[in-house]
Amino acid sequence: MKVIARIQNAFDEKFGVPRQSGLAEEVISTVVFEKEFRVAEALRGIEAFSHLWLIWAFDRAERDTWSPTVRPPRLGGNKRVGVFATRSPFRPNAIGLSCVKLVGVEKTADGTVLRVAGADLVNGTPIYDIKPYLPYADCRPDAVGGFSDRFSSYRLPVLLTDEAKAQAAALGIGEEKLAELTEVLSLDPRPAYQNDPERLYGMSFDAFEVGFFVTEEGIKVSNIRPRSV
Repeated sequence: MKVIARIQNAFDEKFGVPRQSGLAEEVISTVVFEKEFRVAEALRGIEAFSHLWLIWAFDRAERDTWSPTVRPPRLGGNKRVGVFATRSPFRPNAIGLSCVKLVGVEKTADGTVLRVAGADLVNGTPIYDIKPYLPYADCRPDAVGGFSDRFSSYRLPVLLTDEAKAQAAALGIGEEKLAELTEVLSLDPRPAYQNDPERLYGMSFDAFEVGFFVTEEGIKVSNIRPRSV
């Protein structure tokens, strides 16, 4: 298969990337096509669809071997379930599938690009194909989500300390970017088996390093600093 495009967004590391697509729609990503596929006609009519399917590669999780069972982080990292009963990146074929909201189609120096919301891909992830989401065929209101259903509405409140607010202001981080960060953190990027209120977590987001604690009150952002290159 050929790589037709790559994603561009604020997630340069796997830690902090939403676990599923559509959970963090404040975060906007850009789909930039490879030169061979920068053909405007290939996107003709795509703006009529509200959502798209992205078929992509877990390029940072490829392995020569595979396991028939995996340990989903949301189940505490100890319980094993079948790999085909999960969306784990560690699969026989490292292929991902995400449903994203189409925000816009724009002409840029990199050709025509797609602005999408709700992507759960790491920055630079290769994309193999793009297909329109069809509500009459793809939506199943009576579907059951197995063990994942119990986490479908899981969110934590996010608070910024005065120091973090001051740092954000000094770095010129506007309300829109802070809203993106807050939504991502509310999904709780930690593995479920980590529950130490004294532990300082660090997460890369866009051009920043974000430090935070997780307590009974929720997620408390303690600092926001420029990322070291």
